[in-house]
Amino acid sequence: MQYLNLLMAGLFQAAVLFLVACGLQLIFGVQKVVNLACGSFYALGAFFAITTVGILQALEMPMVMLLPALVVSGLLIGLVGAPLELLLRPIYRRDPSYQLLMTFGLVLVFQDVFRFFWGAAPRSLDSTLYTVYGSMELNGFRMPIYNLLVIAASIGIAIALGLFLKRSRVGRIVRATAENRNITEAMGVNASKVFTLVFTLGCVLGTIGGALVIPTSAASMNMAAELVVDAFAVVIIGGLGSMAGAIAGAVIVGLMRAVAVSYMPEVEILSIYLVVVAVLLFRPAGLFGRSAT
Repeated sequence: MQYLNLLMAGLFQAAVLFLVACGLQLIFGVQKVVNLACGSFYALGAFFAITTVGILQALEMPMVMLLPALVVSGLLIGLVGAPLELLLRPIYRRDPSYQLLMTFGLVLVFQDVFRFFWGAAPRSLDSTLYTVYGSMELNGFRMPIYNLLVIAASIGIAIALGLFLKRSRVGRIVRATAENRNITEAMGVNASKVFTLVFTLGCVLGTIGGALVIPTSAASMNMAAELVVDAFAVVIIGGLGSMAGAIAGAVIVGLMRAVAVSYMPEVEILSIYLVVVAVLLFRPAGLFGRSAT
């Protein structure tokens, strides 16, 4: 039964990691910007979710609406990506080092935002909210239904995003812009609007991930930096620009963290670094990435 516990804990972490890494992949794939602030959007979603749930509790909202409330709160606060994208426009054609500095500047700004609105101390929800949906028992193995719902929600978002990018007209424009911005602009596409859409969507994925994790852990000033490490590990392992790689990388990192926490907590981060180094040495493009030709 312990192995099932580890599997479910790993898949829960993978579900949240996938959302953030997917947003990171999307922004880089289209805008060619390495977004160091992805962890800050994750933390923003977590902090805002705590405030949202607190307000809804004061209004005596039925707690069975917890999951939809978290998703909606993440969606709403993620829309802050639209005005932030305007600030980033001057860096699109600049040197990558300048892009890194600009997005790192956003990280510092968000740290002050968190401290101003929510304080420096960790914030968390009532622990009873985690069990509001109850648990399911199978052959002596008990699993929280909330974890299953988050995993299902992440899968649903992945499917919806895939269908959007492959089947919709806007999705095809996004993919065309990712392939060659100049050609799409020559065909009359407003690339600036595409960039705004993509950056906002990437932010929304991150804030939803942060909102969904908050019933299981506290929101803190450190969670942004910790998440950046995991998100980039997912991207490196899975392959830059590959959504299938984001799924595979998230599952690998999630399971590794779950196993490490249970057996050797002191090597939790080190184990991920070792896998990242191995991938860079033996398959630099990642498990699902395409090698440069």
